[in-house]
Amino acid sequence: MMSRHALAGHLDWIGLRAERRGSVESVVSAAVTTAGLDGDHGRPGKRAVTLIQAEHLPVIAALIGRDQVAASDLRRNLVISGINLAALRKGAVQIGEVVLQVEGPCPPCSRMEETFGPGGYNAVRGHGGWYASVLQGGTLRVRDTVTAG
Repeated sequence: MMSRHALAGHLDWIGLRAERRGSVESVVSAAVTTAGLDGDHGRPGKRAVTLIQAEHLPVIAALIGRDQVAASDLRRNLVISGINLAALRKGAVQIGEVVLQVEGPCPPCSRMEETFGPGGYNAVRGHGGWYASVLQGGTLRVRDTVTAG
């Protein structure tokens, strides 16, 4: 029961940050090595790649009184829709040819207060996404299929 998912998911968006606190660039594909996404300043190891559930973006927007929230505002690398990332915790997830190990939840940082204003930090709590290590590198492409790996 725990290994079954109703549907496969999809990779909706890829974002890269060349430097800490730098702007997030939206791309349609990205090479992935065990150190993370090429062109991203991310941390090798358990936090090499960050993911967020697309379905959580409208929730965060509602909690801060906005019509929408951009994926780039949350500073995650990948936006995934159609599959519950929380159900993949401590498991492998395959995105196209890339395999990630979902390690744990990404807590929000104080930057969410700067981005969204007062209450931004708490709006993101529980919806901040996941961090992952890379089990198998390759190339990610927007619209890649996402499955439990």
